Amino acid sequence: MTTVSRMRKERDYLRVGEVALLFHVSPKTVVRWAEDGKLPHIVTLGGHRRFPRASIESLVPTLTQDRAESTGTSR
Repeated sequence: MTTVSRMRKERDYLRVGEVALLFHVSPKTVVRWAEDGKLPHIVTLGGHRRFPRASIESLVPTLTQDRAESTGTSR
């Protein structure tokens, strides 16, 4: 795999911390959501979770709205 194709593939997936920033939650919450099946993800050979960028970006409005309703705040 060339460096360019590896970089392109890596940009297609987000790390736990990047997803946490998008949803305004802690990385632990992202891991919990992944384990509960709320977030699509893959696990690398090294045991790290990666989240498909397109899927996560489409879920941002939904999960942030659900979180706002459950905490009684609005964004």
